[in-house]
Amino acid sequence: MTPNPVESSEVVLFETLSSKSGHQIGVATLNMPRTLNGLSLDMVRLLDRQFKMWRDDAKIVTIVMRGAGDKAFCAGGDLHGIYKSMVANVGQPGHKNTFACDFFAEEYALDYLIHTFPKPIICWGDGIVMGGGMGLMMGASHRVVTEHSRLAMPEITVGLFPDVGGSWLLSRAPGRTGLFLGLTGLTIHAGDSIFCGMADYYVKRSDWGALLTALEQTDWSDPNDSESSVSDLRGATPTGLAAKEAVSGESVSNHTFQLTTDAILKFQTELPHVGPVRQYFDDINRVCAGFDLERIIQSIQTLANHPEESFQRAVKNLKGGCPGTARLAWLLYQQAPLLSLVEIFKIEYGVAVECSASGSFQEGIRALLIDKDRNPKWPTETLAETEGDWSKPYFAFKTTDPRHPLAKLGQESDPF
Repeated sequence: MTPNPVESSEVVLFETLSSKSGHQIGVATLNMPRTLNGLSLDMVRLLDRQFKMWRDDAKIVTIVMRGAGDKAFCAGGDLHGIYKSMVANVGQPGHKNTFACDFFAEEYALDYLIHTFPKPIICWGDGIVMGGGMGLMMGASHRVVTEHSRLAMPEITVGLFPDVGGSWLLSRAPGRTGLFLGLTGLTIHAGDSIFCGMADYYVKRSDWGALLTALEQTDWSDPNDSESSVSDLRGATPTGLAAKEAVSGESVSNHTFQLTTDAILKFQTELPHVGPVRQYFDDINRVCAGFDLERIIQSIQTLANHPEESFQRAVKNLKGGCPGTARLAWLLYQQAPLLSLVEIFKIEYGVAVECSASGSFQEGIRALLIDKDRNPKWPTETLAETEGDWSKPYFAFKTTDPRHPLAKLGQESDPF
């Protein structure tokens, strides 16, 4: 394995690997291990630019995303940066916080780019994958987890909501498991991440280097289309998670996607055990049944003495979590099955910007990361306070507004 540096920075490293057929594999490494590779706006911009360059480079056949260190792929977004911006804009409407607006718009645009990318993207989801890391991973065509993977959408604990396309993802999980994960922030391991549709393959961490070598040793030449060029791929139908909801265009040959799959399958091993979400699937469906959020939350809390310890921790997350987050997660969960991925990203943007102004998100970060007292004082103390018109400001930004920062998302031209 001989990496050829493309660009180095303090926050993201890019390199290419040469294959036996002369094609190249792009490798993007989130390089902030001290902060568990938390996704900053600078990282988003670097990834967006490089991915578009690799998309248009005929020599690049597949891309690999990974995180530096052995603790996390990406544990979330840049909460410290967003917190500073919220403190600086206290009392102002959400659109006045230009940092938060830019961060959410550009992060979601990058996530959508990954969902609809016309080339294979392997996400090496080793270690912690949460929040913004889930946004990067979910759209990849080949999502790999290891024995050390820990996935979650823990926004209930910080006063945001399951964003980065989380509404779309959770609404498509089996049964009511997505709702359970969104309301409790439950952390799941490899087996349940595959069961819930959040990952595709299980590979041991020790096989990381061998996987890269297998990609290098692959003959990427397409015997059926030796004259094809990357220009034919622009606007094509993606083969990732959001394929059926993407913009129309010429279909892409599945050749490189299959070769990428074959390389991973050489190292896929049997899961060591069945995860608790799958094991107690019926329990989850039972407590999350119905259409009354307050009753669902009360029912989930009956799992406080469940024999599965992770469920006990999930109940604690919910009890101490933000009532506003629970309401927003519920409303988005209900809407998502009827919406396209583009529409969901546009709606989530408006909700996220309002969260940056409403106080709950700021208070959640303060309690968890700034003062670390883990005792948030939520602006809305009870779920009853979030009934009726409470949620209207969060959904005020219309997806059809031509001034929407993501107005061009899903169209042929890039949104940025």
